[in-house]
Amino acid sequence: MPGYEYGDYEENVAIPYRRVLVTGATGLLGRAVYKEFQNNAWHALGCGYRRAQPRFLRCNLTDEDAVRAVIQDFQPHVIVHCAAERRPDVVEQHTEAALNLNVHASGTLAKEAGAAVLRVPILYGEVERVDESAVTVLWDKVQEGAESCSVEHCQQRFPTYVNDVARVCRQMAERRLQDPSIRGIFHYSGKEQMTKYEMACVIADAFNLPSSHLIPMTEQPAGAGAQRPQNARLECSRLELLGLGVEPIPFKTAVRDSLWPFLYDKRWRQTVFH
Repeated sequence: MPGYEYGDYEENVAIPYRRVLVTGATGLLGRAVYKEFQNNAWHALGCGYRRAQPRFLRCNLTDEDAVRAVIQDFQPHVIVHCAAERRPDVVEQHTEAALNLNVHASGTLAKEAGAAVLRVPILYGEVERVDESAVTVLWDKVQEGAESCSVEHCQQRFPTYVNDVARVCRQMAERRLQDPSIRGIFHYSGKEQMTKYEMACVIADAFNLPSSHLIPMTEQPAGAGAQRPQNARLECSRLELLGLGVEPIPFKTAVRDSLWPFLYDKRWRQTVFH
């Protein structure tokens, strides 16, 4: 099958009965989800595209035949679909490609497996580059130190740690195996409301760095790109009523854990994925 190919990914000697297919396993959220399932007695198969091999399965999710072949071969009990174009500006500039991945590929997987959709806001976590997340990219501005720089201070966000999201995904999957009625749309979010300026100040405080050079920008500059909501709060009660909510790790703690490897090399670091 030309649409997908197996790399030399490692398999457990004792393969657990529960099988999960994680798409986008090379990305920020997918890495955390794959690790969460693998560490909790699931046989996890991760797939990606450009960065997949040698660790993960290489699969073009826009190729319906390839996707069906993977599912038929692996027979997953659960599919966690983390592959997406998440950057609003890129979606606006490359609409057709974004629709193929975000809509059509998602539809193919949903038809094969049924679907429960978990919507999340701005994400951060263990990154390979600081610009992999709209939260961790603030590290560069925090470390400027000597030069003043403006940081957006008008849109309210709820930064959400991918490790917390991964735990929610696993709990939803385990509940779904017991209760097939778990379907529809759910929301999960961090609970701390802050602008990017406030996030940057917390990051500075987490590393005992100065923040006086950070200037709050209270109006969006002209040509700022795709429109974002003024307040990204999500209603998470449906998840909580089912007992599937996870108490978020505090932002200051989680962002410190995510960024400490960049204290000396803020642009790039080696990971097990490369």
